[in-house]
Amino acid sequence: MTYKAETPEEYINQLPEDRKQPITKLNELIKKNMPKGLEAGMSYGMLGYYVPKSIYPDGYHCKPFPPLPFISLASQKNFIALYHSGMYAKKELYNWFVEEYPKHCKYKLDMGKSCVRFKKMEDIPYDLIEELLGKMSVEEWIEIYEKSIKK
Repeated sequence: MTYKAETPEEYINQLPEDRKQPITKLNELIKKNMPKGLEAGMSYGMLGYYVPKSIYPDGYHCKPFPPLPFISLASQKNFIALYHSGMYAKKELYNWFVEEYPKHCKYKLDMGKSCVRFKKMEDIPYDLIEELLGKMSVEEWIEIYEKSIKK
């Protein structure tokens, strides 16, 4: 679902009641534990946690005017989506998450290459997400990103 919001607060305020608490909790968890150097705000219509232009002036290759995205959080029609670009770009990190997930949740993992879909609000693995946030630095993300984009 698309929400027209200029700020994370506006985004959260537009959410259905059953989504406000888990999105707020995830947003606070991410802001508290995200890699040093990231900034939080809105990115591509979602809550975004990105590498600011002051650190990486080139921005994102598809649209170089916004900053380089790293993590995004969105309320979709049937789930909450957590996007982590590091899991898409680094197979070892993806594999680690897939292996750890069943230790933290009773429901089957619903995941794309970088998107984890949470359909059961009561079974979001906050502790696992916190651990994931410490697995990649901004510097490592930029290095991986440049290797894959700037060939």
